[in-house]
Amino acid sequence: MNDRFDVAVAEPKPLFWYGLPHGYQQLDLDPSPEGLDEVAQRIRELPEEFRDRADQVFRLYAVVLTKLRKHEVLGCALGVHPDDGGAAAMSVITVSSLPMPGVNPKVVLTKMLADSTGTGPDEGIRPVELPIGTGFLVQSERTTVAPGLPPEGQEEPLEGTIWQGLVAVPDIASSSVITVQLVTGSVALADDYREVLLGTARTLSLTDPAAADEEPGPGAASGRTETVRSVFG
Repeated sequence: MNDRFDVAVAEPKPLFWYGLPHGYQQLDLDPSPEGLDEVAQRIRELPEEFRDRADQVFRLYAVVLTKLRKHEVLGCALGVHPDDGGAAAMSVITVSSLPMPGVNPKVVLTKMLADSTGTGPDEGIRPVELPIGTGFLVQSERTTVAPGLPPEGQEEPLEGTIWQGLVAVPDIASSSVITVQLVTGSVALADDYREVLLGTARTLSLTDPAAADEEPGPGAASGRTETVRSVFG
């Protein structure tokens, strides 16, 4: 997997900044009505053999947006990379901030993660040191509903196994917890995706990268922006 990063900003309010790995495209979580109308019009203009499929994807996008807003997701990016067999491996990165006013977020976070994690060899809580502070890594494999229609005669929906990794970072100053989560159906590439998740978490910053250097040279990126882009070297 290519490990270059572009700078991304948590939306809609820039509470923090993070880097997006190469191959990930950030989704617009607050599209304008005009933008949605334009997409719908483009779908209507597609050839008939592609129109139904594009319409299904568009409707799925609307459902996903509703769910992401319900869970107060601030950023979401879809990644597509070639796997070892030359096929496409897909994954999703989401970034959130969970307010915990009046409490110590580190204490609450540790208790929540301990209660929700499994006992498998790759499950449980693992502390990780990040530039922003100490984070906690949780990973697991689980079975969930898979996209697509079930075979003819089967009433139950299709199921598949996914790998899910989460890095949670308590922010004492704002009494909140910042989370970076990666989910993929390419379970065989879990080790690679774990490194992508941890690399993304290492780019978390409470400082605007654009304001790191007051007077950068002509055409030069700010020092902080350059750091975000070169986390993996």
